[in-house]
Amino acid sequence: MPVAVITGASKGLGRALAEALAGRGWDLVLDARGARALEETAAALAGLGARVTALPGDVTDAGHRARLVAEAWRLGGVDLLVHNASALGAEPLVRLEELAPDGLRRALEVNVVAALGLVQEALPLLRASAAGTVVVVSSDAAVEAYGSWGGYGASKAALDRLAAVLAVEEPGLRVWAVDPGDMATDLYAAAVPDDDAPRPEPARVVPAFLRLLEERPASGRYAAAALSAGAR
Repeated sequence: MPVAVITGASKGLGRALAEALAGRGWDLVLDARGARALEETAAALAGLGARVTALPGDVTDAGHRARLVAEAWRLGGVDLLVHNASALGAEPLVRLEELAPDGLRRALEVNVVAALGLVQEALPLLRASAAGTVVVVSSDAAVEAYGSWGGYGASKAALDRLAAVLAVEEPGLRVWAVDPGDMATDLYAAAVPDDDAPRPEPARVVPAFLRLLEERPASGRYAAAALSAGAR
């Protein structure tokens, strides 16, 4: 069975993607900071027949990242690494003049530094896989300038660049930065709590990720909306 490591997997997009992969025969190593929610997710996915290892912890902890990869190795390797864990930098979001340096550091540590650390830890297993793939969850804030999204957007822009360079350095892998678009998630609610406009559930975005895994296009940056519409 193929093995996926998914961070930020207890709810939202991470859980929705894990559910879809479990239903398609993938084994999973899941990470999140909230132990109870992660355990509930793992139990639900195990009911689909998947082997699931749930490891609560913080992706900025190098020891935690090493344990995630070690568990994947125990299951058979790493065929897919999904860096979905994200930090906003401020909750709710604030203008740059108000953004605390520690908040920006946290966003960069979770969204960029931890992503690279996990890739570095998993690279030998990814290279050994016939279909080694890295997915980093990006945002339109990485390419568009929105007021109050500066710190988060800067971290996602850095993540996009990291993915692009990794693709050049590791031509044997597929490396995709995927912008899922707006979704009804706790992260978005924390970012803009006064915005109650309806948004799609994360499960609506998952088919775009599955299409990438099925068709395996070239490494690059993809928008879920374009994939769902049939165009890049």
